[in-house]
Amino acid sequence: AQLKESGGDLVQPGGSLRLSCAVSGPSETEFSSYTIAWYRETPGKQRELVATLYNTGETIYMPSAKGRFTVSRDNGKNTVYLQMNSLKPEDTAVYYCGHGVNWGPGTQVTVSS
Repeated sequence: AQLKESGGDLVQPGGSLRLSCAVSGPSETEFSSYTIAWYRETPGKQRELVATLYNTGETIYMPSAKGRFTVSRDNGKNTVYLQMNSLKPEDTAVYYCGHGVNWGPGTQVTVSS
């Protein structure tokens, strides 16, 4: 499977973004069995696990993302989304989606006024 993130942008504090993770390779049925994770990286900081969407539909979020971020999927489009609301400057990072050992190239999110 190949993954590619999109949707990163420059946004003001308090704003929203929706990131997309498009997965090519698997069939819709195969994709529906995938667990997809979102990570983020900032220079000088350890990679953070932002959210995980399990194939059961269960979701897990990092504490600072709870109540602000929502992860969802569209199996018909082989795509997972990360809706981010009430963005803060500390959310600035490169965001990656991954499945197992496969990861996308990342998309830059910058939160700044």
